[in-house]
Amino acid sequence: MNIILATVTRKGLRLDAARQLVDLYIKRASKYVPCAVEEFASEAALLSSLEKRSGRTAPFLVCTDSRGEQITSEKLAAEVARVADSGAQTLAFAIGPADGWSPTALARANLKIAFGPITLPHELAAVVAAEQLYRALTIRAGHPYHSGH
Repeated sequence: MNIILATVTRKGLRLDAARQLVDLYIKRASKYVPCAVEEFASEAALLSSLEKRSGRTAPFLVCTDSRGEQITSEKLAAEVARVADSGAQTLAFAIGPADGWSPTALARANLKIAFGPITLPHELAAVVAAEQLYRALTIRAGHPYHSGH
């Protein structure tokens, strides 16, 4: 399985400090599974890219959405493990467009999660997503990074 942190934003993830943190966590996560960050100009471009990646399995899509389920890091780790164990080739963890996901994208999502009831800017949401993906992989590997807190 490989993991893609996908961001949908017109201007791209340009804030240097945020991008440095995203890259740091994605690099760390890549020690466990291949990981990458991909930027998309629109939701349609992201969905089209996922369709093109369908091979033996369709990509597993996680959409971050304020109406999604609020889950713990442990539950995210369990979901990542479940997706990997199912034989999925790609897990796409997506930060949506500024005006929110369309009903089409939400219907395509295999999982919808929220980082709480607050609204985050794209750059910060990407940092949180990258760190949580790294944390999930370390939990799965039994690494002490998480240590239960």
